[in-house]
Amino acid sequence: MSSAKQADSRLPAPLVLASTSAYRRALLERLRLPFTVQSPQTDETPRPGEAPLALALRLAEAKARAVASAAPGSWVIGSDQVCTCEGRILGKPGHHAAAVGQLQMLRGRNSVFHTALALVAPDGGVQVREVPTTVRMRALTDAQIEAYLLAEQPYDCAGSAKSEALGIALMESIHSDDPTALVGLPLIALCDMLLSSGYPLLRPAP
Repeated sequence: MSSAKQADSRLPAPLVLASTSAYRRALLERLRLPFTVQSPQTDETPRPGEAPLALALRLAEAKARAVASAAPGSWVIGSDQVCTCEGRILGKPGHHAAAVGQLQMLRGRNSVFHTALALVAPDGGVQVREVPTTVRMRALTDAQIEAYLLAEQPYDCAGSAKSEALGIALMESIHSDDPTALVGLPLIALCDMLLSSGYPLLRPAP
């Protein structure tokens, strides 16, 4: 066997991110691992009476399984996030008026971001985990809300604020075991899951 083939045999199975989110992709890039991205094409409609945490866990696993079925022999990462405030689910606002409404509701209140993570290993083993984050918004004025939204336009973010950018100025406190969970992909939990499933996360350079 040639040395090139021997080197190839030591490479891990492909790593696939079952998401087209630019935020999750940027987070995964921090780990300096080769990976590809595939859209999971998953129906994200909540089931009747489904709790926010159950919804996030179900969708994260469904996304990972959907892509794993089309990419056998890979490690596949799925993730989903559901934001709640006083029992109400807050999705991506999509436009300015909806974002204004979300931030007006959130000001001076706590919200919980249920960020769920799923990993399907090449052998078909599945791990699913949730990393919650509690965020308290400042008592923002309408003028402050308007100024922020015009500056950052976070209309593709649940809760209408980007904690990794200017949105941090809107937040009074953030409580979580993983600072990346709020952005959408809990890297501490992901590293735990990869290592426990046998992925050579921290391996010597070739």
